[in-house]
Amino acid sequence: MGSVRQAASSRQPRFEQLLEAARERDRADPVADFRARFALPRGPDGVPLLYLCGHSLGLAPLAARAMVEAQIDDWERLGVLGHEHAHTPWIDYAEQLQEPLAQLAGARATEVIAMNSLTVNLHLLLASFYRPAGGRGAILVESGAFSSDRHAAATQIAWHGLDPARELIELAPAPGEDLISPEAIEAAIAQQGERLAVVLWPGVQYRTGQCFDLARIARAAHAVGAVAGFDLAHAIGNVPLSLHADAADFAVWCSYKYLNAGPGAIGGAFVHERHHGRLPQLAGWWGHAQATRFQLQPQFAPAAGTAAFALSNPPVLSSAPLRASLPLFAAAGLTALRAKSVALTGSLESLVRELCGEHIAVVTPADPAQRGCQLSLRVHGGRGRAVFDVLGERGLVGDWREPDIIRLAPAPLYSRHEDVVRTAWLLGEALQSA
Repeated sequence: MGSVRQAASSRQPRFEQLLEAARERDRADPVADFRARFALPRGPDGVPLLYLCGHSLGLAPLAARAMVEAQIDDWERLGVLGHEHAHTPWIDYAEQLQEPLAQLAGARATEVIAMNSLTVNLHLLLASFYRPAGGRGAILVESGAFSSDRHAAATQIAWHGLDPARELIELAPAPGEDLISPEAIEAAIAQQGERLAVVLWPGVQYRTGQCFDLARIARAAHAVGAVAGFDLAHAIGNVPLSLHADAADFAVWCSYKYLNAGPGAIGGAFVHERHHGRLPQLAGWWGHAQATRFQLQPQFAPAAGTAAFALSNPPVLSSAPLRASLPLFAAAGLTALRAKSVALTGSLESLVRELCGEHIAVVTPADPAQRGCQLSLRVHGGRGRAVFDVLGERGLVGDWREPDIIRLAPAPLYSRHEDVVRTAWLLGEALQSA
């Protein structure tokens, strides 16, 4: 794998001009210092790779290792006593993540909980919110939804003895389009009307990068008596969220993408407070009220808020990196991070259009309000995979999604304007090489 510096060794005047302008913007960036708090993957030559893959796996905060090692030290030192006497006691480890997660979710602390993984949480919440009865048994999803979401919705329908072929409604973009308009979502919800039980929708569509107006979707769902649930895997830590004010019924997410908590990290869930204590649920002992949890009583006494949905004690070792990552969002400030995200993604789009011209189509919406930091690109002429492979050989870490999408995400906590220029330049070169 050649270095990124070598890939641009020709030093064309335009490249130098773009690079200097980008470095000037980086020097003025108020959150530039946060890049130094992450481990940057490097090529064989020691040069940092261009990492634009935070939409798939966020980079490791440097503090994460110490967080994990501290738990292992406490385990070695205390054994079972670590539940109460670790430096960060394990008994309420997940609860300590509630407030910072609530800030990112736009929720109240009692409405969120760190637990399980995304699809487990989706099944748990569908078990409570999807209660088909009286002809209301349909679940509306997007056509092309992330496969795990579709699997969960289809099997929940079948679990209730209904036919997924009839009750799973999949809304596709208009012919020849990649995106689904808000009007089309509202029309589909209204059309299904009283047979619709749940609208299960992403905050950001994983393949196209389209960001949706969750409040608008929730209003449309509630207008026909349906529940509004959201998969925020690609949204939390990426775009501003206001789940409580938007009146979302429930939401789930993972923590290994924009939240930078590491592969397979603990997931999270939101349940609006208006539902607390009013839903049937699958119960486990860790959802029992903490004051009497260890009395192991046969009757379930739910904890306050969404914490009642927890089943087992949290996996401390896979939760610890999240404690290293979340304070970075608070320290940088969501307003500053969002402003940088808009600037980075806008710059990347502009440069791609300038340097790649008609050879590349930008699938992601042009409106910053309808996207996060991801750009999904389609290479014309069936050369997408070849171009993607050349990018990888030259030190760019992005993501390929079948059949024809290259996904790039300049995450604002650790990406620079210089990275954006180098990425666009490499893409132009890769088009020539492929």
